[in-house]
Amino acid sequence: MLIGIPKETFPGETRVALIPSSVDRLVKKGAQIAVEPALGATIRASDEEYKKAGAQILDRKSLLSSSDIILRVRKPSVEEIPLLKRGSIHISFLDPFNEPQLIDAFAKNNISAISMEMIPRTTLAQKMDALSSQANLAGYVAVVLATERLDRILPMMMTPAGTIAPSRVFVIGAGVAGLQAIATAKRLGARVEAFDTRPVVEEQVKSLGARFIKIDLGETGQTSQGYAKALTPEQLAKQRQEMGKICSNADIVITTAQLFGRKAPIIITQDMIAQMKPGTVVVDLAVESGGNVEGAQLNEEVVINGVKIIGLGNLPGRVAVHASQMYSSNLVNLIESYWDKDQKIFKLNPEDEIIKGCLITHQGKIVNEQIKKLK
Repeated sequence: MLIGIPKETFPGETRVALIPSSVDRLVKKGAQIAVEPALGATIRASDEEYKKAGAQILDRKSLLSSSDIILRVRKPSVEEIPLLKRGSIHISFLDPFNEPQLIDAFAKNNISAISMEMIPRTTLAQKMDALSSQANLAGYVAVVLATERLDRILPMMMTPAGTIAPSRVFVIGAGVAGLQAIATAKRLGARVEAFDTRPVVEEQVKSLGARFIKIDLGETGQTSQGYAKALTPEQLAKQRQEMGKICSNADIVITTAQLFGRKAPIIITQDMIAQMKPGTVVVDLAVESGGNVEGAQLNEEVVINGVKIIGLGNLPGRVAVHASQMYSSNLVNLIESYWDKDQKIFKLNPEDEIIKGCLITHQGKIVNEQIKKLK
C-alpha cells in the first residue's frame, strides 16, 4: 500500500502532513511512503531525511496518480481530484460543510475522503483529534502575538522606580484554544479572566488560575461533540452587554468562539470596540470561519479607534515545526489504529465508530449523515 504526501499548495501554508520520524513509524509497519520533492522545506526537513526514514521521492503527478492513500494538511482543489487514483483514500482537513463541489468531486471520482475536522471528540479518538492539537497551538500563538503588539508588559513588577500593575487579558471561549491562551497568559504573569457559555468549563478555567466570568444567559450548554451551542439573538445581546464591561478594562482580548460547521458568531461589536482603551489588542481566532470581531479582516491587522485588531489566519502555521509534528502524529495514530499487520494495509471499515464520523465519501457516494443532510 503506497501512502503519498504531496506538498501543500494553499498560499502561506507552512505545515506538512508527515514528518520524517512519522515516515519511519509507518515504514516499519510495512507501508510504502512517497513524498513530493522539497516536502519538508518549510520545516527544514530535507529530502535526504525523508529518504533515510524510508520514503521515496516522486514528482507530484506520479505521486497523486499512484498512491493508495493521500495525506495532506489542507483540502485539495477540485481540479486535482481527477488526478487521484480511483478507489484511493484521501485524508486531510476538508471543510466539508462549506465545500459541496469538492465533496461531489470526491464521490464522482470514487475517492474515499476522510475529513480530519470530523474526527469524533471521544476518548478513543483523542490521539487522532487534529482540530484540538492545532487549536492548542493557536491559543499559544494568539497570546504571543498580542503580547508583542501590546505597548505594556504582562507581569507585575516591583522595581525601585515603582510598581507596574499586571496587564489584564480577557479570553472569550474556553475550548482547547481558549484554555491554552489562558495558561500562556498566566505563565507570562497577566491577570486573566475568561468567559464561556458552557458552565461545565468553569472548573478548568479556575484550575489555570484565571477568573471565570459568569453571565446569566438562561439555558446554554454544549453539543455531543463538546462545542458550545449557538445562542439566541437575545442571549447574544445580553452576553455582549456584560462582556463589554470586561473588555473596556482589558489590555488584551482573545476571542475563540466557533460553531462547528457554521459561521462564527459576532462576539465583539463596533460599539464594544468603541468602549475599549486605545492600545488594547484584540486577537480574533475565528477569523477564518467568519470572525468573532466586527471589523476584523482575514490575514490583516487593523486599527479601529486606537484598538489593534489582529485577524491573522493559520496561527498554528507560525509554529510549523511543532504544528507539523502534532498533525503528523494525529495522522499516524489514525492509520495505525486500522492497520492490518498481516496484509500490511489500512483497512477502511465504514461501520467503525470513529471512521463513521469522519468518512465523507466512499464507493462513489456521500456516506456521512451530517453532510448528506445538506443536500
